[in-house]
Amino acid sequence: MRQRAGGKRRATVAVLASVIALILTGCTPYANAGTKLPDQVAGSFSADVKGRLDAAVTDAMTQSGSSAAMVGVWAPWAGSWVAGKGTTAVKGGTKVTPDMSFRIAENTMPMTCTVLLGLVDDGTVKLDDQVLKYLPGFVGVDGVTLRELCQNTSGLGDYGPILNRIFVNNPTRQWPALELASDGIAAPAVGKPGEKFGLAATNYILLGMALENASGSSWQELYKKYIFSRLGMSSTYLPASSDLTLTGAHPVGYATAIDASGHAICGTVTDVSALSPSMGWTAFGAVSTVSDLKSFSQALATGSLLSKQSAKAQVDGISVGAAWREYGLGVSMLGPMRGSVGAIPGYLSAAFSDPVSGLTVVVALNNSSSGEVFIQSLAQRLISIAAKAPAKQKGAKVVAGLPWSEEQAVAELKRSTVCAPAAAPAK
Repeated sequence: MRQRAGGKRRATVAVLASVIALILTGCTPYANAGTKLPDQVAGSFSADVKGRLDAAVTDAMTQSGSSAAMVGVWAPWAGSWVAGKGTTAVKGGTKVTPDMSFRIAENTMPMTCTVLLGLVDDGTVKLDDQVLKYLPGFVGVDGVTLRELCQNTSGLGDYGPILNRIFVNNPTRQWPALELASDGIAAPAVGKPGEKFGLAATNYILLGMALENASGSSWQELYKKYIFSRLGMSSTYLPASSDLTLTGAHPVGYATAIDASGHAICGTVTDVSALSPSMGWTAFGAVSTVSDLKSFSQALATGSLLSKQSAKAQVDGISVGAAWREYGLGVSMLGPMRGSVGAIPGYLSAAFSDPVSGLTVVVALNNSSSGEVFIQSLAQRLISIAAKAPAKQKGAKVVAGLPWSEEQAVAELKRSTVCAPAAAPAK
């Protein structure tokens, strides 16, 4: 009897130890399953590198007509630079700080796919489940899987180009998810399910609807459970559709009006800070900060929130043009960098991280007129500068190499500028 009682006590201790371990690792047996990033060296970059980073952001603010920029660049081997630049409003007097909030647009997409993979790890859904399993009777999604929604290979059209003019010109309208999904399904199809890549917000609205049904939880609850609480992202949230303004300090969001043919009407920049996030919801509706996006970007790059199998699935990419550009499950891969970019009326943002060297760049501007290509090019310029920063310690891991140059990024910034500012008068 004593031996049996002792065995029972040992078993109880083992169970308690396991429970404590789960609590300490964020209530999941697979937290931090991915690659560990190198430790960040203390201090800032050299004056030269910091000056070049500052100049890159200043140039982009001028080109895009932004009054504000929030930026963070971290190179573990060389230093870091976190800054708020400009003022919160055009001709305003309030200086920008790097901890201010902004709408992160399509940077919401990898968060939504991370939740999907978390639900896969929990056994709630399977990646290759049919969408109709969770949205029975929904017309137009036959043969489409949850994986294809996340990888943008569903073949469905995008509601964004159809509704973008309304989003910019009437930003406070509240949109039911069903209406957005239906407009996307009615848009010209990209192809058959699984046939080809076609980025579409429609996919993530459908995914949002399906996973709410599968989990029985709201997206506020899902993001908090699978991402925000685990990473300590206290400044990141998905606003309710009726929450038209951001909480806390933030810069004004600006956008250029769009005509009936979808072209920008230069000279018509307006304040679109009051905006219903329902236009993007689980595709591009979330709000965050530079610091929080750094945490998520690094977790996304290393797969630390997921099982090894799901982390691998998330970065199992398909080519989307150049050989060095791939798309996984909600994640863009540019050479060694993993992350995403986004544009929503009022804000542009990008967040990328290298899972080997730890190089991480997060940047946001408060004028959305020039779009996703512009902000991605700015991120690539910042990555190019930081990647070449000299190491402070011998043997430190650095970026192996980039498939683009700073000069190419600068040229792309110029090409993608919409409503370029007038040239300065001759002296």
